[in-house]
Amino acid sequence: MKRLVSFLFACGLVAAVSAQPALAQEPKQIGKFGSWTAMTFQEDGHTACYVMSQPTRKEGNYTRRGEVYLLITHRPAQKSTGVVSFTAGYDYKPDGQVKVDIDGTGFDLFTKDDTAWARDGDDAKIVDAMVKGTTLAISGESSRGTKTVDTYSLTGFGKALQAINKACDVGG
Repeated sequence: MKRLVSFLFACGLVAAVSAQPALAQEPKQIGKFGSWTAMTFQEDGHTACYVMSQPTRKEGNYTRRGEVYLLITHRPAQKSTGVVSFTAGYDYKPDGQVKVDIDGTGFDLFTKDDTAWARDGDDAKIVDAMVKGTTLAISGESSRGTKTVDTYSLTGFGKALQAINKACDVGG
């Protein structure tokens, strides 16, 4: 259930980012930290927070691709914190493998449409590795068989995470 709610949030976030002027309550930037942006927004009268970044390098033999970004989301009113999700800019191959590598430490993600999610129990491990790491790479394969590798700088991630922890009153 936690994953479904987070998935629906990410879908809504994509719509919100592309149609912000139409929103009654726009996300509010609370800081930019290196490669990471910290944001808050109101959801059903409660504060929720996320950090996001876009890749510093995108590799793959594709001609067109949508927005690509990595999010860590806190929704304390739903008792959901540190949820890791990655939007690829294409639909993933059904039952495909998505791998995350953070300075040599690897994790497997599961997919639904264009989003990959950390497996239950791995969110906190991934976030911890991100705080300690310098580079994160995500590799996946599109529904058309195109393999991609997206690389993110983790510069500023720890400070961005601290900012949303404070804004959403989440320990960590």
